[in-house]
Amino acid sequence: MKESNLTNKLQKIDKETFQQDLIDWFHTQKRTLPWREDQDPYKVWVSEIMLQQTKVDTVIPYFNRFIEKFPTAEELAKAEEQEVLKAWEGLGYYSRARNLQHAVREVSTRYEGKVPNDPKRLSALKGVGPYTTGAILSIAYGIPEPAVDGNVMRVLSRILMIEEDIAKASTRRIFEMAVRKLISHEDPSGFNQGLMELGALVCTPKSPACMLCPVQSHCQAFHHGTELAYPVKTKAKKQKKLPYFTCVLQDNQGRFFIEQRPDEGLLANMWQFPMALKQNVDEDHLATWVEQKFQVTIKEEETLPMIKHIFSHVIWELDVRLFLVENEGISSEQPSFLPLDKITEYPFPVPYQKLIDYLREHSR
Repeated sequence: MKESNLTNKLQKIDKETFQQDLIDWFHTQKRTLPWREDQDPYKVWVSEIMLQQTKVDTVIPYFNRFIEKFPTAEELAKAEEQEVLKAWEGLGYYSRARNLQHAVREVSTRYEGKVPNDPKRLSALKGVGPYTTGAILSIAYGIPEPAVDGNVMRVLSRILMIEEDIAKASTRRIFEMAVRKLISHEDPSGFNQGLMELGALVCTPKSPACMLCPVQSHCQAFHHGTELAYPVKTKAKKQKKLPYFTCVLQDNQGRFFIEQRPDEGLLANMWQFPMALKQNVDEDHLATWVEQKFQVTIKEEETLPMIKHIFSHVIWELDVRLFLVENEGISSEQPSFLPLDKITEYPFPVPYQKLIDYLREHSR
């Protein structure tokens, strides 16, 4: 969309009335959320990172526990990565936690623990993209910067009847330009949060509550009866399925073997039970693979319930096998074999938390 076309659409909006209607609604109808109790930039930052790809109700208990454990940027900067991953355990998208700690350490060393209020410095921090930059600056510092997330794009695509595909990265610039033109300079925090809250509570994807919308009179799609045609979005690619064997090795002392994932890629540095892609190891040779790889002797084998876990871009299908083994090659003095009560001290991805719960109930 050319800037002139966007300008024409924006000219149909009474900007001051739109701002007031939205901000008044937000301040009277906003949800009570723990990160709204004050405007601490660090807390705003943590909440916005947690809320990426994750629902508000899911985030609330994690946020409370995280802030209790790491109440300041300095405390998070000093923490061990495994401690941070454990606090994040179950929330998913663990690179968010690693990037957050990396960025907080930079804030601690370069900016004396104070979150920058400058767009250039803030956006240069690891994991802080345009949306997070705008959210922190507007909510914590009252600076009129756009904070465009999926809710904001949905709301504005209907209000302005924007036809561009929101699945394309280039489209975000259109919405950022629109927010820069519309945002209140008196209350940028209320304006940006108002757009987000409107998208979350009223202007929802499938059944928007248009009759309850505080900015209904400004909405071009509503007036044309086409609100469900927006936003325009191409379908996402189908998720790739990855079938694995998950091998639970239990020794004669009732301990289980765990290993750490690589320090890069999906679920980096977290812990797991050994995994083998089915395309690399077939069922007939799985026991041999286990014995050779881990230098153990298998005494018994049992099939446990399958586990399916959906990530944003892949689906894990875990065919879980329990092997009762004699521990020969791996010294029992090493921490690889641990009792269940010790295993829970390590950060595990969600599918293995489910498996640990099962083992706790059914282990011999």
